[in-house]
Amino acid sequence: MRLIDETGQQVGVMKTEEALRYAQQRDLDLVEVAPEARPPVCRVLDYSKYKYEQAQKQKAARKHQQQINVREIKFRPKIAEHDYATKKGHVERFLRHKDKVKVTIMFRGREVTHPERGVMILDRLADDLGDLAVVEQRPIQDGRNMTMMLGPSKAVLAGTLEQAAASAEAPQEPENNAPHADDAA
Repeated sequence: MRLIDETGQQVGVMKTEEALRYAQQRDLDLVEVAPEARPPVCRVLDYSKYKYEQAQKQKAARKHQQQINVREIKFRPKIAEHDYATKKGHVERFLRHKDKVKVTIMFRGREVTHPERGVMILDRLADDLGDLAVVEQRPIQDGRNMTMMLGPSKAVLAGTLEQAAASAEAPQEPENNAPHADDAA
């Protein structure tokens, strides 16, 4: 087997017993790192320290991953204007939290014969949320349900939309500093 020492330098090709003796003299472990190589490659190292470092690397990699949640909101084809506005607000909130949203239109009874009503609602929602959302999946009829998938736009993911919204919501001071007639009394 080919042996690599604790500093990363190649020691050479030797028998397994010699490699084990070499590792024991240094009070370290002999670890096979490339068993399919010809000859197999082994390394002399502190195995517990090596496992700890690998665990730390995996933990750091998991920390930088982004968790994607899929939220679902359900509409009906004969939704009232106020109900639509309320549910649109929920979808908006989900998108601002960088979640994907599955929008479902549920048809009952004979409503299923008018899928264009569902498409109209979903298209209207996509238009209303054009700056926040990207349509990832166009409306699809699935039995008695019609679904569409919305994802947060690049502006939301970058965080630039929240900054613009926060500055727009900030209270504006009146530009006219002249005293009012009520203040004179």
